[in-house]
Amino acid sequence: MADTTATENIEDTAGANPANQNASATQAGFPGLNADEKARIASLNYEQARDELIQAVQKLETGGLDLDQSMRQWELGEALARRAQSLLDAVRAKLVTTQEQQASAGTAAGTQGNLER
Repeated sequence: MADTTATENIEDTAGANPANQNASATQAGFPGLNADEKARIASLNYEQARDELIQAVQKLETGGLDLDQSMRQWELGEALARRAQSLLDAVRAKLVTTQEQQASAGTAAGTQGNLER
């Protein structure tokens, strides 16, 4: 069904601005990851996301993929990179919070104010 829609979009824009033809074909032909794939990626831990990202990059670097397969690997790689980065950002935020707590506890260590907490 998606292939028919992409073909119809290209045929509908025949004679129109070539830039619009390319945009229509791209939007219709590359719908992105489906909800199940997005949910699966969202459930990955950092190491799993990193390993799958490495595999996606290797597939792109090896070549031999057609345009649709290349776009699919690119989209997958982008989603995996975002997942890995969000996990790193969460760990970084926890570290900053912990360091701030330790710094504030350290300034009050051994004082009456520390005992009242």
